[in-house]
Amino acid sequence: MKVKVMQVGPIGTNCYILEDDTTGKAAVIDPGDEAGRILKALEENKVEVEYILLTHGHYDHTTGVPELHRALPKAKIYIHEADANGAGSQLFPLAGQVEDLLLYDEGDKLTLGALTIEVLHTPGHSKGSVVLKVSDVLFCGDTLFAGSCGRTDLPGGSYAEIMASLKRLGELEGDYHVCPGHDVTSTLERERRSNPFLREAMAH
Repeated sequence: MKVKVMQVGPIGTNCYILEDDTTGKAAVIDPGDEAGRILKALEENKVEVEYILLTHGHYDHTTGVPELHRALPKAKIYIHEADANGAGSQLFPLAGQVEDLLLYDEGDKLTLGALTIEVLHTPGHSKGSVVLKVSDVLFCGDTLFAGSCGRTDLPGGSYAEIMASLKRLGELEGDYHVCPGHDVTSTLERERRSNPFLREAMAH
């Protein structure tokens, strides 16, 4: 398994290219902007894109999707239903632009070559936020950050829900690489020790 990260767009969203190195099949996670740059990286890595996966529907995680979709029409695009229905809204622009969105939810599993991508529904930052668990890696979107968590003051946000989602992540057995939607990567063990939001969530 290979993971490449690119910061895209005006607020530096982390776009991840997840590759199964046995088959060369790949998933693009949260192409927030700069589709041309992402396509160039995919070409350089000589991968076959099977999926475009969205941790949630906010514009800074989805702006690059329509252009990627045109360039990679065979790649399946997945989002949680709760974030797929915001057509026309500035915060959730995607539903009006891409017709063949597919929906995933809690417990769903996608196969990428030899890899299994498991969907954890983790509302709080938005109603349809998910974390994608692949082996020992968590693609957390804006649910869990290094030292922090996603904001809950936007439409569909809930502090109580994000606390429940963080508690759930904190209670996963073992350690994981944490790949958040913004800023630096971390590990779950480090966040359990030092992240005040995760500590608060796990105390209840």
